[in-house]
Amino acid sequence: MASIAKTVVATGVSSGLGFEAIKQLLLQQSQPYKVILGARNTQSAIAAYDALGYECSGHAVTVLPLELSDVRTVKAFSQQVLERVGGEEIDYLLLNAAIAEGADKPGPKGWRWCEPLVVNHFSQHYLTHLLREKLVASKSRIVFVSSGAIRRVTDPSTLDDMLKSASGADGSSVYCATKFLQLVNAHWWRRELTGQCDVVAVSPGLIPGTGLGRGNGLATTSMDMPDAKPVATGAQSILAAFTRSDFPSDPDQIFLTSWGEWWSKGVIETTLDRKLQDKWSWSKEEIEREVGITA
Repeated sequence: MASIAKTVVATGVSSGLGFEAIKQLLLQQSQPYKVILGARNTQSAIAAYDALGYECSGHAVTVLPLELSDVRTVKAFSQQVLERVGGEEIDYLLLNAAIAEGADKPGPKGWRWCEPLVVNHFSQHYLTHLLREKLVASKSRIVFVSSGAIRRVTDPSTLDDMLKSASGADGSSVYCATKFLQLVNAHWWRRELTGQCDVVAVSPGLIPGTGLGRGNGLATTSMDMPDAKPVATGAQSILAAFTRSDFPSDPDQIFLTSWGEWWSKGVIETTLDRKLQDKWSWSKEEIEREVGITA
């Protein structure tokens, strides 16, 4: 591994699909990586990565505490990331974290929105804000792990009521809605960072092996279903978003499918509404006011 290490900052990679994607990076020998990841259970994540037996002379993994339902830990995580990176660059920001739950509980830590919206969208949007200066200086690639489930949202005007704290909305509807807004936000960041960073959304495909949403109201999935893919294949789809450079001439086509094509605007048309993007892509200060964070 003679080449210079590339730095990946990641959420949602301590288990499941995200873990498999980072595992594949660490077990290859051609390019060294420094991975800085946030995890709710840091000891468990450290043990999982140590068990891989990757080549430590080339790769490095740093696990930092992060609880995405609490944006205060997001701020602390971002500060630790910047300290760790120092004068080096962040090559990739991988936003993979997601939960699949209903909106039957009060919102976390003062939020008027349900926890899945905070975790799947707002906290990772906030993290991007906090790292923005370094991302721009690094000309980073920002990868949003999205989902084909965004197609199930046909009327965005219903999302305000559905995603509020304790709305009672079921897990399947909430998951689709939060992934939809995550893609809306990816488009906002693409507009904000045009000419400064590459922004890519990617679907890993139908991956039953992740167990996402088990017991939370999502439809049961299995490998017998058409188009179902194993976890390793889904991870490869995510990693393709790290390296693809054949971007369409239309800047709105940022969504890479699990079969390797860029989704047409007709499929993602509802997420291209700029007023909708602006509405749900809050400023850093708006997020901090929501939960009472002071400088």
